[in-house]
Amino acid sequence: MTLLLTLDDGSVQRALADAVDLAREAAVEDAGAEQVGAHAGFEREDAVSISHLFEAKVPGYRGWRWSVTVATAGDGAPVTVSEVVLRPGPDALVAPTWVPWERRVRAGDLGVGDIFPTDKDDPRLVPAYLASDDPDVEETAYEVGLGRVHVMSRYGRLDAAARWRTGEFGPRSDMARSAPDVCGTCGFFLPLAGSLRAAYGVCGNDIAPADGHVVNVEYGCGAHSEIEVEVASSVPVAELVYDDSLLDMEPLPAAAENPVG
Repeated sequence: MTLLLTLDDGSVQRALADAVDLAREAAVEDAGAEQVGAHAGFEREDAVSISHLFEAKVPGYRGWRWSVTVATAGDGAPVTVSEVVLRPGPDALVAPTWVPWERRVRAGDLGVGDIFPTDKDDPRLVPAYLASDDPDVEETAYEVGLGRVHVMSRYGRLDAAARWRTGEFGPRSDMARSAPDVCGTCGFFLPLAGSLRAAYGVCGNDIAPADGHVVNVEYGCGAHSEIEVEVASSVPVAELVYDDSLLDMEPLPAAAENPVG
């Protein structure tokens, strides 16, 4: 694809645009003739410099281009080469945007022996005694006389609640949608403490798939404590039954030895 730019009137810009051969020679000198392809246009850098683009024939760099920046000191001054670099084109395969390592870690990445410190200003945590906005946490800490350095902030609790709701043990999971009832009415449901009590708890049924996991009150499975299954015989029984022990048995009358013809 050729880039077409409108040049300002003047010999400076025209001289820079016409310096294709100079730019190609610089690219060939830097990379070798076999790696420099056709001219693919140019990009204006400023009033006295532009970058000529050439298709790159470098193995493994499909869609990349050689960018050769040429410049001049002014009208009548010679055009010189400033730099030669390899740059990705619009169709080039490039690495994704760099993300700091602490933001790349996902659930399940932490293994045995791994350490992942929390950020000093993590919005999910607040000081346990100074800024806790959970009355239940404050009450328990003062009554017992012990406490943690930090507790989850309101932001942290809401973030966790939203994550759990859309997870495997939330109300929209396949298991929950096919369950006969919800966890909120199950005897094996152990509610959490604090502000999450109304919406979350832990399953304590060893038969249930969510045993030991945090579940939403609207989650459910087939191991609900109040499920009753009607037990019936698997053998079909006819509606009309005769008990031959209650029938009176009488012999048939003897037939005449010489019946009348």
